[in-house]
Amino acid sequence: MSERGFEMTTVDANSYQAFIIPGIILILMGVILLAVPFLARLVPSVQKLPPILIWVYRSDGFYFVTSPILIIVSLISIAVYLLRARS
Repeated sequence: MSERGFEMTTVDANSYQAFIIPGIILILMGVILLAVPFLARLVPSVQKLPPILIWVYRSDGFYFVTSPILIIVSLISIAVYLLRARS
């Protein structure tokens, strides 16, 4: 027993196995999302995609790229989480 009354336990590598694949997926998604503005700058045909898939704002060398679908899905997931938390 330690000084605070909690016993320290060792955690083996198998305990983290469930976090590895989602972690790698999130890292790859982050890299892709960071690369999208640079791709929009290099490939002008990105603006030919439907605006619901990707939206590009350009102004004086400033590029802002987002996905309205991603925003909608995020808002829905937050709403579902909050509604479940209340009940």
